[in-house]
Amino acid sequence: MNIHRKEKASILLIYTGGTIGMIKNPDTGVLETFNFQHLLKHVPDLNDLDCSVSSIQFDPPMDSSAMGPDSWQKIVKIIAENYSLYDGFVVLHGTDTMAFTASALSFMLENLAKPVILTGSQLPIGMLRTDGKENLVTAIEIAAARANDLPVVPEVCVFFENDLLRGNRTSKMSADNFNAFRSYNYPVLAHAGISINYDMTQIYYPVSRKPLKPHYALDRNVAILKLFPGISPQVVESILNIPGLKGVVMETFGSGNAPCDEWFLNLLKEGVDRGLVIVNITQCRAGSVEMHRYETGYKLLETGVISGFDSTTECAVAKLMFLFGEGLTADQVKEHMNCSLIGEITIPENGYL
Repeated sequence: MNIHRKEKASILLIYTGGTIGMIKNPDTGVLETFNFQHLLKHVPDLNDLDCSVSSIQFDPPMDSSAMGPDSWQKIVKIIAENYSLYDGFVVLHGTDTMAFTASALSFMLENLAKPVILTGSQLPIGMLRTDGKENLVTAIEIAAARANDLPVVPEVCVFFENDLLRGNRTSKMSADNFNAFRSYNYPVLAHAGISINYDMTQIYYPVSRKPLKPHYALDRNVAILKLFPGISPQVVESILNIPGLKGVVMETFGSGNAPCDEWFLNLLKEGVDRGLVIVNITQCRAGSVEMHRYETGYKLLETGVISGFDSTTECAVAKLMFLFGEGLTADQVKEHMNCSLIGEITIPENGYL
C-alpha cells in the first residue's frame, strides 16, 4: 500500500501527564514534568518527520491514576475544538489507565474520521533507555499517515512498543515490560518494524461522512463485581445495593460461569428487577462469554444478566458510563451493550448472548 500525503500533515500533541513527560532535573536528580513547548529540544528526531507538530499541555499534568470522566471530557473538548485544524491527534497519557481513557474516547468521539493515537512510556523520555521517544515518534507518524489522501487509521488507538491496537480492545498487562499492552481478542492494527505495516482489513472506517459529534455526559454510577471462590453474600449484596447504582460489570469465570447458589442468583435477579444492568464478562485475558455453553452460565441468563461477549473490563465500564450518560433507560442500555457500536466487541454468528 502506498502511504503518502499531498501536503505536510499537522498533528496536535495533547500531553495529559504520565511517565513519558518526565525528565531528570540535573541539579536535584528528581524527575520533573518538562514543558512540551520545548519538545524538539528533548526529541530532535521530530525534525525528521514530514509533519508539523503543535502541543497542548494539561496544567497541571495528571498522574494516570487520577484520570477519569473529567479528564476524558477535557481531552474530547480539546479534540473537538481543534478538529478542523489538524489531521491527527496524539494523546500522551500515563499507562495505568490508558486503556480506560482509550475506551471512553472511542464512544465519546462519535463520527470520528481522524486518528487519535494514545501512547506513553514505561521510562521517562529524558532517560537513556527510554521507550518514550520511539513510542512518540511512531505514534505521530501513524497519526499523520494517509492513503489516497485519507487517514490510514481514523479511530482511537493505543500505540505501544511496536504495536498499534484498537483502543477499546486494549488492556495493560505488565507494569514493568516495554510491551505493556495487549489486545487479546482483536488483531493488531499495525506493526512497526523497519516500516509500519498496516492491516487494513482490521481498521475501523467510518460508514458515513457526518461531522464529529463530541459527547461529554458520563454517568459514574457503575461498579465492578469480581467473583472469586468463596465470595460471601455480604460482599455481593453490598455492591449490588450501592445507592444510585445503575450498571455492574461482573467478572465471571471461564466462558461466563458463576456459582449457582440460590442466594447468589436471587441477589442478581433482585438487582435486575430493580433496574440494574449487569454485564457478564470473563476474568480470562482472552476469550468470550458464552452463557449458553454451561448450565452455570445459563442460570445467569435466567436472572436477567446480559452478555458482555469478549469485552475488556475497561471497555465495559466506559461503555456503561457513556450509555447511561446519554440518558438511556436500562432496557435501552442492555440493547446497546449487546451491539458493537465502534468495533469494541465481537458478536457471535449464532447471536447467543
